[in-house]
Amino acid sequence: MTISLDAAAIPEAEWVRVCGTGDVADEAAISVDIDGEPVCVARSGGCFYAVADECTHAEVPLSEGDVENGTVECWMHGSRFDLRTGAPTGLPATEPVQVFPVRVDGDDVYVAVKE
Repeated sequence: MTISLDAAAIPEAEWVRVCGTGDVADEAAISVDIDGEPVCVARSGGCFYAVADECTHAEVPLSEGDVENGTVECWMHGSRFDLRTGAPTGLPATEPVQVFPVRVDGDDVYVAVKE
């Protein structure tokens, strides 16, 4: 399955292959680097998501946290973020994380590079 934000409207040149589908276990996340920007690629319920890999509360990698039911939890203070929208769903974070469009093509996971 693919989760995407207007994926059809994004030019082909803006997509970057970040990993293979087998590189991310279900209910887990990895960190990837896209042009110097850390991105958390998560898989939950068989769907792939990509968000900025930094908690907006404590500036620690979200990719090191727990993934469950479409959310990722910051391991340091327990803030939780919706992987679809980036919105915080648990305190102490009050600011959302940036969300990136994702598409899956065969065994490859792509994230759209935004200007």
